[in-house]
This record gives sequence, structure tokens and C-alpha cells, in this order.
Amino acid sequence: MRRSVSALRAPLPHGLVPFGLGLLLAAPAAAAAQTALVADDSLLAAEIYAEIVEIASVTGSEDSQRILSVTAARLEAAGIETEIAGPDSAQVLVARLPGTGERPPLLLLAHLDVVPALSEDWSTDPFTLVEQDGWWYGRGTEDNKAGAAFLVCNLIRARRDGFVPDRDWIVALTSDEETNSAGIQWLVTEGRALIGEAELALNTDAGGGIIVGGRDQMFMVQASEKVYLTFELEVTDKGGHSSVPNPDNAIDALARGLVRLAAHRFPVSLNEVTRGFFARSAEFADAAQAADMRAVASESPDSAAAARLSDSPFYNALLRTTCTATRLEAGHADNALPQTARATVNCRILPGEPIDAVESTLNAVVADPRIRIGRKREPTASPPSPLRPEIMEPIEELATEMWPGVVVVPEMSTGATDGLYVRNAGIPVYGVGAIFGDPEDARAHGRDERVSVTRFYEALEFWNRLMRRL
Repeated sequence: MRRSVSALRAPLPHGLVPFGLGLLLAAPAAAAAQTALVADDSLLAAEIYAEIVEIASVTGSEDSQRILSVTAARLEAAGIETEIAGPDSAQVLVARLPGTGERPPLLLLAHLDVVPALSEDWSTDPFTLVEQDGWWYGRGTEDNKAGAAFLVCNLIRARRDGFVPDRDWIVALTSDEETNSAGIQWLVTEGRALIGEAELALNTDAGGGIIVGGRDQMFMVQASEKVYLTFELEVTDKGGHSSVPNPDNAIDALARGLVRLAAHRFPVSLNEVTRGFFARSAEFADAAQAADMRAVASESPDSAAAARLSDSPFYNALLRTTCTATRLEAGHADNALPQTARATVNCRILPGEPIDAVESTLNAVVADPRIRIGRKREPTASPPSPLRPEIMEPIEELATEMWPGVVVVPEMSTGATDGLYVRNAGIPVYGVGAIFGDPEDARAHGRDERVSVTRFYEALEFWNRLMRRL
């Protein structure tokens, strides 16, 4: 069955359960029995979700800025103070629910921009929130408009209920996370007064639940991210006529260096977050892999176990820094020897690893003075956020309440989010997206992006409870 969500904008008679909420009430008893959602809350969340999905806020477009004013208007109508500020093309919406001031503010993060979607490739209109067979389809439904809807809806609910936290709640919604995150970088530097001395941040754009074999198994808490850095490798040569080739033209030299780089593995290095990931994930692995996970999670990681785990690209990326070629450019004519050959090499560097050491390793591995290596831009450091009991215990308690049997697992993202810049500004960040999904069917940035209706409402209530507990 396929339905647009636009109809939800019409008021419903009191007590009528809107579509989608019925799926929540039919969910496993442990989750459904403990949710505090009522029909009005469900309708509000769906209205917000539909409104923002239906704005084609592709990064850099006019709509990526318009969505901020539309969302601000909704918040202001509910009595929430808001401000839109920052660079012209990367503004940030900051909304605040004042608390008693007993503790420093809690910063809550989401982004409203999305990557492009080709309508002809989709089964539905990517910029209409469509419900079909228990799923909500649309660009940004997962990345990251569900998260934005959770924060906006729960801020309005708290204001409506007269809930006064013991600290300010500050919601920051950015408009350029999918490109260069200039908005969040501005917010934690020039715009720092808008967030004050926030003690910690929760990020809707990371972490979340993992379903394996149809079962809820892990709840991921993202507490670390690898550092992004791109290098350019270049070889220049005098060139010449291709009918008289020389034995070592620019392409040949560059190619040999890249082959050596592809064969290189950086050393294994774990931190508190990745060690916790392997130790807790071992519970769901087969006996041999579980033994390897526990062996690398020890204070002295076992090299043989690490080598076996490294056969998995995902585990390999968690164990070490990685550098890989992503683009090639060379030559200027079919019948001429190349005068220039360039390669782009993208590195994802473990937090705390010296950047100069990575560059020195690249030079040693390509082992050719003709290959000049330069950084395309300076990286942003991202120290892991400490797994402190005052943040991890409430998360674990709530995860157990709502999804009994699920194991909370700390995670280091191999990619990057706005949280990178917040951590670098000295504010610990914890990604707890809370939406459960099967990693084998991940569709963010892809065709027919979707989120389970049931899982949306569960995550909405998880965020409501966690915000109030913290």
C-alpha cells in the first residue's frame, strides 16, 4: 500500500490514531508497552517529517537555506526561541529550550541538507514522504531528516508539557553537512556564543541499531571518527612523441608507486572506542571470529588475529589508518608521452595519529623521489569522546528498556559527520541515531532511501527519554 503523508497536515479528531502509529502499537510488546507516544505526538512528528522531506534541500541549493526558515517558523509558533546565523551559503538554525542553568547546556545535532536524488531512478517521488508497506520513502528519510524531526518534535513536546530541564537544550540544525560542514565550523568558532559552554553533544547523524538475521542485536554509540585527509601525488616529465617511448614515463612511475601503496598496511592501533567495539561485538560473531575480536581488544592486540580480521574491509578500517587511490589524471594527447600524471589518495587516519607521520609513511611506501606528495587541505583533528558513565549508563538503560537483549557497542566511524568539528572544539559528541536497520540494506545517499515507520517512532521516543534524562 502506498500513501503520501501530505494528508496528515489536516487535523484529526481527538483519539484517532494516524497511519504509522498503528504499526508502532503492533511492535514487540517490550517496545510498544513502554512508549509514551500518543496520537497527537505521532501526528506532530509525521507532519514535521513530511514537511522537511518535501523540501528538496540539496546542499548548496536555495532550498537548503529555505528549509531553515520553514523549520524555524514551526518552532517559533510553539514558543521556542530560534536564530538563523552563519555564512550565507551554510547557515545554521539554533533553537533553545531554556533550563534552570544547574548544569552546562546539552547540544543536539542534526543536518537538514541532502545529497541529490534522480527522480527517474526512484520507485517513488524522492521529495515526497511516501508510506508503503510499513516504510517511509524519500530522500533524507534516513540521512538525516529523521534525526531533525526527532529533535524538533521533542523540543516542541517539552515546551508544550512545561518541562524545564536542569540545563539548556540547544538544537543545531545545519545546511551543508553533506559537503564541507562550514556551518558547524562557524558555530563552534565565531558563533560559539550561540551554544555557550555546552558540556556534551548528542548527534542524530551517527550510531543507531543493528539488525542481524532479523533480530535486534546491537545499539551503536558513535564516540569517535577517523580524520579525513586527501593527498595529491604528482609526477612530471619532459614528455615526447609516443612513437619513441622511454622506459619510465610519468604514468609508469606513478602506477608503480600506487601499486606499492595498495599493498601497504599501516600498523594496528586501537583506542578505548574501537577496543570496546571489538570486545562487545564478539558476542554476535562465530566462535573463531569472536576469539579474534577478543584477542585484538586486549591491551596487547594479537597480530595474527588482527591479520585475519583485516580480510574484512570494515574491520580493517577500524584497526588502522587507511590510504587508497580514488582518482587518476594523466597525459594530454593519445600520441604524446605524458608530461604530468596525478593521483588523488584519500586517507582516513586514526584519531591521535600524527599527520606528518602518515605523510612520511606515504613517501617511504611509494619510494620514488619523482612522485611529489602534497596535502590538498589541512585535516581537522577529532579526539575520541570518553566513554563516561554519566553518558553511557543512561544510554544503556534506555536501550535495555526499549529493546531488551540489545548490547550497546561503542563505535568509531570510518566516515565523518558534523560531530568531527564539535569534538575538535572540545565538546564530547555521542552519536545515538537510534533507528534500527539492516546494514545489508543501507540506502542512505542511494536509490529508494527509506526508514521503517515503526523504527521511526521507537527512535523518536528514545530521543525524548534520553534528552529528559540528561
